[in-house]
Amino acid sequence: PAAVPELIQAETPSLVGTDGAAKMSKSRGNTILLSDDEAAVRRKVMGMYTDPNRVRADVPGTVEGNPVFAYHDVFNPDRAQVAELKERYRAGRVGDVEVKEKLTDALNRFLDPIRERRDRIEDDRGLVDQLIFEGTERTRREVRQTMREVRRAMGLTSAYTRMRRRAERAGRALATEG
Repeated sequence: PAAVPELIQAETPSLVGTDGAAKMSKSRGNTILLSDDEAAVRRKVMGMYTDPNRVRADVPGTVEGNPVFAYHDVFNPDRAQVAELKERYRAGRVGDVEVKEKLTDALNRFLDPIRERRDRIEDDRGLVDQLIFEGTERTRREVRQTMREVRRAMGLTSAYTRMRRRAERAGRALATEG
């Protein structure tokens, strides 16, 4: 029987755009891309929306709804540092620049292995071809198996087999191999 899809509930909520908009959008320019280099990540983080009511570092700020802290919660593995930054931010004892610099460091540590793998793949055209070939073959196997199950479930197995054999005798292959 065909597999029944299962809901996978993400632990991480959707991230807001770097401009504080509810949705990240490449066309809006409010994204941090997996392909961004360190300088691009820094530039984007330093331009991130924060608490609009906070005009100076010594003014207590709001952490809730602040995109910089939402990103810290997801990408900064140092929970103690994040908690301390939030406490200091709420008390007006840390500026946006320091909070953003620590986020930049955390994001770049997260993205470094992705960048390295991407560079390795881009530099090795043979590897790209191999990955495409293997993915295509795996997909073909899965599609064949799925089509067998569909035909069996619909009672078309015998008719399909007869049709395939006739086509083979006539020297033609069916477009959907089973």
